[in-house]
Amino acid sequence: MKGVKSARSLATSLVVFLGLGAFVFAPGAAGSALPARWRSFLRVPAVVDLTEPRTDGSLTVAADGALSLLRVGGQPTPFDRGSDGYSTARGPEPYIALASNEKVDGTACSFSADTVYAIEPSDPPGVVEIDAQGRSRRFADLESGAMPNGIAFDHVGGFGHRLLVTAAVSGGTALFALDCAGGVSTIAPHSPRLEGGIEVAPASFGAYGGDLIAPDEYSGRIRAIDPQGAVHTVARSGLPSGADVGVESVGFVPPRFDRTGAAYLADRRSPGNPHPGTDSILRVSGADLVSAGVRPGDLLVASEGGAKTIGVRCARTCSVRKIADGPAASHAEGHIVFAPGP
Repeated sequence: MKGVKSARSLATSLVVFLGLGAFVFAPGAAGSALPARWRSFLRVPAVVDLTEPRTDGSLTVAADGALSLLRVGGQPTPFDRGSDGYSTARGPEPYIALASNEKVDGTACSFSADTVYAIEPSDPPGVVEIDAQGRSRRFADLESGAMPNGIAFDHVGGFGHRLLVTAAVSGGTALFALDCAGGVSTIAPHSPRLEGGIEVAPASFGAYGGDLIAPDEYSGRIRAIDPQGAVHTVARSGLPSGADVGVESVGFVPPRFDRTGAAYLADRRSPGNPHPGTDSILRVSGADLVSAGVRPGDLLVASEGGAKTIGVRCARTCSVRKIADGPAASHAEGHIVFAPGP
């Protein structure tokens, strides 16, 4: 543990001392084209988030207050919307996360594969569980006044394989960990402002392996919260920052990702916004990502305004490379997910 903390401290010290010079920015010469581009892939009204592939290969899509399943190359199909199905208000940002069959440390239970968990921003705030058959139930309540704004599973283990939820609290962000019985514990009661598509870093991600990675759209920083609740700066994005503009969506490139795959991102319609959205799922091909130098274990981070995207790679230090833009109108939300291409 001491060695890990020392490496983390060294990486953080390099960032603080060198500023942007701690990272490698390679956006290309002025006016030159970036190596990859997000393109509208499929129109999905009011889409807000996606999950990685389920066991049958389909993606879960959160849009317009409901869930659908999408086989890449097909059209979304409603995910059971009967009397016990899932529905929520259309206005907020009910991000989602997909469970796998991992036992939670210190418990006798597991989260079940293909079960989806959705943050419920309304009052009272909490988390909703939607099982593999589409049946929903209230899973857990969060403290009054918190506004949940990010959700991810710990597949690495530093947080005990629990479900992690960030929530806006007065002047900052709280991080909660939920076990498979719905028990809630607080990891960090008051961290810097964070929100969006949060993810736990793979063990290969340098000093931040196993930490929760979250974007801060206001400062443009990429943050890491470790299992003890300490917050570190992973990188400065170098992208425009501010509300509805700055970094919003993250995703780690999975093992064995290659040219045959693709990355997907929700582009939500936001009328009246400088980036009003295309009301579609965006896609960038694996061939373009590989050509841009992206490889498994890298972190992709996209801005809310315009889906401007960087790749972050961490070993002894972290490097940042701008790799893609999206349509200028893009209003990116939620997670970046990866799946085989059509």
